[in-house]
This record gives sequence, C-alpha cells and structure tokens, in this order.
Amino acid sequence: MFSTLTSKGQVTIPQSLRQQLGLMPGQAVAFDLSADAACITMRPAASAKQAPEQGFGMVKVKGGHVPADWDVARLLKP
Repeated sequence: MFSTLTSKGQVTIPQSLRQQLGLMPGQAVAFDLSADAACITMRPAASAKQAPEQGFGMVKVKGGHVPADWDVARLLKP
C-alpha cells in the first residue's frame, strides 16, 4: 500500500488498513520508529481524553476552578 505525504505532513491511511485496525475518525494513533529508521509502526492509541490515567475530564467543576480566597501559601505556614 502507498500513500503520499502532503505539504502539511499529513498522510491518508488506506481504508482497508483503517478497517483492519478498527480506526474511527478522530481516534488517536501512535507511531513508533525502528532503531535503524527503516520502518514506522502505527497502532491505535488512547487520546488524552480517553486515557483514564490522564485524569482528563474526570472532575466536573461549576464556576471558577479555584476559589478567589484560596491561598496555598497559607497552608504552608505554621
């Protein structure tokens, strides 16, 4: 399979490969380069929004994220 690199550095992944990997639009992919730089390996990956260890979006906050009167320096003083 072949694809052409665009001027923006983008490559279209052929449809048959997307289907084999189960890739969906907007899904993150990871690229790995072999030690001799002869081969690029691509695999599906969890995006920051999908990876629970990143904690992204786990806490919903209404209003300001930090209260205006909260000062971390006061917690450090005896």
